[in-house]
Amino acid sequence: MNFQVYNRDLCVGNIRILGVASSSLLLVGDAQTIQLASVFDTPPESLIIGPFVPLTPK
Repeated sequence: MNFQVYNRDLCVGNIRILGVASSSLLLVGDAQTIQLASVFDTPPESLIIGPFVPLTPK
């Protein structure tokens, strides 16, 4: 995948995260390289797929 990036001013005032998926990335700002990896070593019969668990406010 090739894409063009134009770096301009960025101002982030507030970020609200309501839930987190099993594979997530939140990036604000610059990054030279992003490399994501995942390992899943649980047997398939023990996998429970259900609704996402929301983060609770403090």
